[in-house]
Amino acid sequence: MEQIVKIHGEKLPEGVYLATSDEVPGLAAQGRTVAETLEIARDAARKLSEARAERHNDHSDTMRWGG
Repeated sequence: MEQIVKIHGEKLPEGVYLATSDEVPGLAAQGRTVAETLEIARDAARKLSEARAERHNDHSDTMRWGG
């Protein structure tokens, strides 16, 4: 499921773009163009979300099985 999150973008002195989000802890994406940076940020946010879901499921299993 896709979610909409606010992304903060800025152009760094090195000439590349950086995207971060207060809504997605750990999200930091860098690219040569705004479009590339947003594409990388979207992919990173998806992977972070999947990792969080997996950790939540693993933790739920541990709690359920006591172990």
